[in-house]
Amino acid sequence: MMVEIVTFGCRLNTVESEAMRRAADEAGLKDAVIVNTCAVTAEAVRQARQSIRKLKRENPGARIVVTGCAAQTEPATFADMPEVARVIGNGDKTLPTAWAATRSALDFGASDTEKVAVNDIFAVRETAAHLIDGLDGRTRAFVQVQNGCDHRCTFCIIPYGRGVSRSVAMGEAVAAVRHLVETGHAEVVLTGVDLTSYGGDLPGAPKLGTLVKAILRHVPELKRLRLSSIDSVEADRDLVDALASEARLMPHLHLSLQAGDDMVLKRMKRRHRAQDAVAFCDLLRALRPDMVFGADLIAGFPTETDDMAENTVRHVEDCGLTFLHVFPFSPRDGTPAAKMPLVEREVVKARAARLRATGEERLRLHLDEQIGARHAVLVESDGLGRTPQFTQVQLAEPAAPGSLVEVTIRSHDGRRLIAG
Repeated sequence: MMVEIVTFGCRLNTVESEAMRRAADEAGLKDAVIVNTCAVTAEAVRQARQSIRKLKRENPGARIVVTGCAAQTEPATFADMPEVARVIGNGDKTLPTAWAATRSALDFGASDTEKVAVNDIFAVRETAAHLIDGLDGRTRAFVQVQNGCDHRCTFCIIPYGRGVSRSVAMGEAVAAVRHLVETGHAEVVLTGVDLTSYGGDLPGAPKLGTLVKAILRHVPELKRLRLSSIDSVEADRDLVDALASEARLMPHLHLSLQAGDDMVLKRMKRRHRAQDAVAFCDLLRALRPDMVFGADLIAGFPTETDDMAENTVRHVEDCGLTFLHVFPFSPRDGTPAAKMPLVEREVVKARAARLRATGEERLRLHLDEQIGARHAVLVESDGLGRTPQFTQVQLAEPAAPGSLVEVTIRSHDGRRLIAG
């Protein structure tokens, strides 16, 4: 057995898992399972612990190493588990030196005091441009250009797992994208924890739009550039201009909205009002009519009333959202929201279900609108691909993964488009 990795949480975690796999392999680590955890909800932590117990039962000889956001925010939770051999902090998990030290500790028997290798995440001031190709069997490539977050939303534990916002130098990011294009990738995705805060820590404080334009200008061979989740209130003028004028920048944005009621947004300590998000979506749709939006939304935030919840449901249509990620509120110890009056759990679940149903209706409308349309689809695997708007397509004929093929949409099954 070499190294197996089990990943929970966000796309960035998945990207970092691949970087960890390389570093662990280079360090010669064997007979190990790395569990890359998520801390965004209490349920995510519970699932990680459950998975660790199951992994150990199924493979008693495996050394289990736990890392990720939950390992950073509550290392004792995992160190106290007899199944866990070592806990590594988020700041070190992609460093070759951390995995060399882990191999030594595991091979020679770490003491209880050596079991936890978690440092102060707020002391980390640099991040690397992790570039991953062929993630999850797909053929788009991912470049991490930012990590950490300087905001303090009242519900969020992630800054304590990721540290301060820090950015990859523009030259390094451009070089990473160029490398991926030279190795045959048609599409590159820029990722980060708070992507639109990119550049604030760099000389001259360049914005995300500056980086996007630099990539498109200096890597003319790149066919498609895509962004991961952004905070619409932080979108800069160059980013909006690039979305409006650059066909190679994909017309799909996933927005960190969280709610559609101004009082809830205020109690969340968000930096926008509901109307700001609507105005942003309206502006970009006017500049680029094929633009499609997704969003993260939290159901049942503390103190949320029925009327407030309905405002968020209406917000989905007001913004014209297509793809929803709905999270039932989960109190996280150490966050201000955990001390606020909670909404009854059954009410939270019902509100989450209503939001998801609204999302399904919006997705079906989007799919209906695509029938008869022509799209350039990036082929992934198993006969599937994605349109520029990130809508999944079932292809009619086999095509090479990584290729771009022109298709006509003839129908859909409620979840994906079907090409003719």
